[in-house]
Amino acid sequence: MTNDAATPALLKDLLGPPALETIAGAGATASPRFDRPAFLSAASDGLDALSIMERVRHIADALHAALPADYPTALDIVRAIAPRLTHSFQAIAVTEYIARYGLDDFDASMATLADLTRFGSAEFAIRPFLAVDTPRALAVMARWTAHENEHVRRLASEGARPRLPWATRVPALKADPTLAAPILEALKADSSLYVRKSVANHLNDIAKDRPDWLLGRLSGWQQDDPRTAWIVRHALRTLIKKGDPAALALIGVGHGAAVTVRHFGISPATVRLGDRIAIAAELVSDAAEAERLVVDYRVHYARAGGKSAPKVFKLKTFELAAGKTGHLAISQTIRDFSTRRHHPGRHEVELIVNGQTMATAAFEILPG
Repeated sequence: MTNDAATPALLKDLLGPPALETIAGAGATASPRFDRPAFLSAASDGLDALSIMERVRHIADALHAALPADYPTALDIVRAIAPRLTHSFQAIAVTEYIARYGLDDFDASMATLADLTRFGSAEFAIRPFLAVDTPRALAVMARWTAHENEHVRRLASEGARPRLPWATRVPALKADPTLAAPILEALKADSSLYVRKSVANHLNDIAKDRPDWLLGRLSGWQQDDPRTAWIVRHALRTLIKKGDPAALALIGVGHGAAVTVRHFGISPATVRLGDRIAIAAELVSDAAEAERLVVDYRVHYARAGGKSAPKVFKLKTFELAAGKTGHLAISQTIRDFSTRRHHPGRHEVELIVNGQTMATAAFEILPG
């Protein structure tokens, strides 16, 4: 179950034949030394069977076949190609060339990634450099935190995320996910929301492996700056969903709340895939003063063999005045995704207020 969202039917088509033509044209325009026919031949061969990230690597190898063998000369052409591309995933494929063929020229490659990240994030391409020499790469990335361009500052955080989606794991960051802490400190009040989102996601990665470290570090951050306060709230989202008292305290929320749940229900009670459900709750304050409430709900997804798999979703964070009533509602469509398949059966749902379950309801998914 998830909120409705439009997603591409086939993500890999972002790097289909039209994208190859764009990259080829950009290369030919950038330099007469770019072998356009060689690129198109190599990039088109076997493309159909590949996933989106496999296509990224495949296109990088095709670029290697089309660019001069002299790496510094090739880098100059790659820099000239990037501004002529029309989609960020095209640029990601171009940066992958550096990841696959530039490890022996560490400094020039890192500098080029910082230049290219403006056109399509170099967060994936930087991972091999982190893996080969983690301290050296992190030292370069730490300097990027003072860069005037928000894309470069974001790369400093995003590229070093311990659990960066779709990316290869960096052994040193897996062993110690806090290694990039100086980068996060430098960016904790960044002026760019784009950068702050990355910092929060990076910290949330750490929360999954080192929650005590995260709580200790964030407890020392001054939240009188709203930019830092925003990062703290979003960095703690995994721990808040778990009802961690220390995490709730860091965002000014007590563990538990003086409220009565007057109503918590799901309608209709029975659905099939493709149907919509509405979740509604009514909370009445029993407190003598206003309370900040973090309201989530946990769905226990039915699984084969009578088992279930719980997942917590955000509902609302708000202030409820003393004696007042809060009305909460959300509407969603039941549909399968690659990351979640629904099974027939009863789905229990818990209403969680400030880390504590305060009511339960259920809906049933019918077969077929």
